[in-house]
Amino acid sequence: MSWATPYVARLTRGESVTFRPRGHSMAPLIVSGQEVTVEPIGDQAVQPGDVVLCRVRGQHYLHLVKAVQGDRYLIGNNRGGINGCINRRALYGRWVRP
Repeated sequence: MSWATPYVARLTRGESVTFRPRGHSMAPLIVSGQEVTVEPIGDQAVQPGDVVLCRVRGQHYLHLVKAVQGDRYLIGNNRGGINGCINRRALYGRWVRP
């Protein structure tokens, strides 16, 4: 079970979630321990620059969408790192910026 498992379950039921992610890969956009709210994506378009809760190669991340090509989304952090490409099914929610 991943840190994100309970949040993913709620998002797939259409609920928004609030939590405090840990780590520094999204600083200064999101700092470690900052409270964030993530809402289900549903049928809404996902654009580069959106911060999403997603699964890449079996790991969950709250990271940036770097590029979109059709149903493929390139995911990475805010420090230049790239996690990989995923499809729409691996996107669970979008960060609601304060």
